[in-house]
Amino acid sequence: MRTENRVLCSLIFFLTFFIAFNVVNGEDPYRFFTWKVTSGPIYPMGIRQQGILINGQFPGPKIDTVTNDNLIISVYNYLTEPFLITWNGIQQRRNSWQDGVYGTNCPIPPGKNFTYALQMKDQIGSFFYFPSLGMHKAAGGFGGINIYSRPRIPVPFPHPAGDFTLLAGDWFKRSPRVLKAILDSGHNLPFPDGLLINGQGWNGNTFTVNQGQTYRFRISNVGLATSINFRIQGHTMKLIEVEGSHTLQSMYTSLDIHLGQSYSVLVTANQRPWDYYITVSSRFTKPVLTTTAILHYSNSWGKVSGPPPGGPTVQIDSSLSQARSIRWNLTASGPRPNPQGSYHYGMIKPSRTIRLANNAPVINGKQRYAVNGVSFVPADTPLKIADYYNIQGVFGVGSIPDSPTWGSGYLKTSVMHADFRSYIEIVFENWEDTVQSWHIDGHSFFVMGMDGGQWSQSSRLRYNLRDTVARSTVQVYPKSWTAIYMALDNVGMWNIRSQDWARQYLGQQFYLRVYSSAHSWRDEYPIPRNALLCGRAFHRRTRPL
Repeated sequence: MRTENRVLCSLIFFLTFFIAFNVVNGEDPYRFFTWKVTSGPIYPMGIRQQGILINGQFPGPKIDTVTNDNLIISVYNYLTEPFLITWNGIQQRRNSWQDGVYGTNCPIPPGKNFTYALQMKDQIGSFFYFPSLGMHKAAGGFGGINIYSRPRIPVPFPHPAGDFTLLAGDWFKRSPRVLKAILDSGHNLPFPDGLLINGQGWNGNTFTVNQGQTYRFRISNVGLATSINFRIQGHTMKLIEVEGSHTLQSMYTSLDIHLGQSYSVLVTANQRPWDYYITVSSRFTKPVLTTTAILHYSNSWGKVSGPPPGGPTVQIDSSLSQARSIRWNLTASGPRPNPQGSYHYGMIKPSRTIRLANNAPVINGKQRYAVNGVSFVPADTPLKIADYYNIQGVFGVGSIPDSPTWGSGYLKTSVMHADFRSYIEIVFENWEDTVQSWHIDGHSFFVMGMDGGQWSQSSRLRYNLRDTVARSTVQVYPKSWTAIYMALDNVGMWNIRSQDWARQYLGQQFYLRVYSSAHSWRDEYPIPRNALLCGRAFHRRTRPL
């Protein structure tokens, strides 16, 4: 199709979309983006690598938006491979069609484009996007998403003098193709080669501040394999937000940020005018990887010198205590005027308990990872599309049990059924020696408790029923459990996955089918007219809005 025809079709689609949902969206603003995804040279660790660039940038463009804004993001794939972007922590209310993982979307073929239509419905906070297919995440293609409160909604802190986004995480010198081949051969990934902050290594970034003023730092762990610890030399950090929830404003000298997690802190430039290290180090690893950026006072008298300040390394107890100290700010408004604490999550009785245990079976002579003994294998057709068109044989609902089986692992396209508007308890159980990190698309959940040992019903006596934080990614410590409560208020086919990307790639994920028999636009938007179709749905036609 000629370029002008594609543009005309896109305009017609979005005009139709706007008219159809104008009653729902009211006068919420629209923001339009055009992203060109290419491969190009990057030098994150001093050597030339081929990275994934968005509009020529590594990391990709930062998205600044406001609660309830509509984002129209047209993604053109100029790579030689199919490509998808997912939106980590963005809930996609009634619209899992835009989630950007293979279970819901057909990949964008080379030379083609797909336009995402996202609404930041009832969300605030710090998030990020990244490429979700294969090992593309190891080449870049990620960027920050900052959702600001609407002007009439008060925030529980003074407006900062500046707002900085830091995308930090581990990095490999090997290409995604080589890493994928390592995993496909039945081996685990090697130890990372280093850490990056905003795509740069040691002292590669400078953040300039004015003495006496306060700044917001949004930090996300965009790595593949390791938890990180974040700290700023000589300064304390006031925690204010975690993945869309305003928190009690506790002070920290360092913060553990696990794979896929995002935090916001306020830092006041109240030290003598100098340059200071911003330090990120790997957590729970031997050896410890470290990288730095520079906090530069605009009236600085001198440069940083000597080693950066040390931080925690393999200690679990201090990390667990810190995680338990993060609480919801009950008096602060979220995206709406009412206080966060007006939703009494602890007074709702869950109708179902799901226990999820990770394990690392060897299947057919190769290393795999599993949930409740099931190692996920992608189907030939995205599950959401197969479900919509009622294509039989792609997946089976109930193909993963609600509780650990403790048997040997097996391969399956695993999908779990759940009823719309039910309220459930999920217990993540980790019997391995490494920290796990779990993410649930399309929802936020309340972290009720975490502890070492075996979870039992008596563990509920230690749950925080009053002011635990709501988020979308949570860690589970070695030989430990983490319990969450979650309202299934979003119809769709939603990915539950390990944020350790090798584990995700080798099967530690499944899909939760949140189902409504009403089939109403009130509960879920229809398939978009521009939806890409592939696999067994290739010759189907999308239905008009």
